Amino acid sequence: MSIVVDLDSMLRERNMTLTELSDRVGLTLANLSILKTGKAKAIRFSTLEAICDALECQPGDLLRHERGGAKTKAPEDDAPALT
Repeated sequence: MSIVVDLDSMLRERNMTLTELSDRVGLTLANLSILKTGKAKAIRFSTLEAICDALECQPGDLLRHERGGAKTKAPEDDAPALT
């Protein structure tokens, strides 16, 4: 994946658990875990906004682009999308 989610490091910086973030943003632990492990193929802006509000950060603090990552697959691939 060429887009990397740095949720783990942001949680450490904020001394926050995934469970606490889940409670604050209203997402399931399963969905946040998918995002944290890099298995998510999409994220809604409203979800990203809620996470940024809870962590008091900017989207660029959570997402970064890595050159040379795997090629992007078609949207119809069966990877989970966060809602």
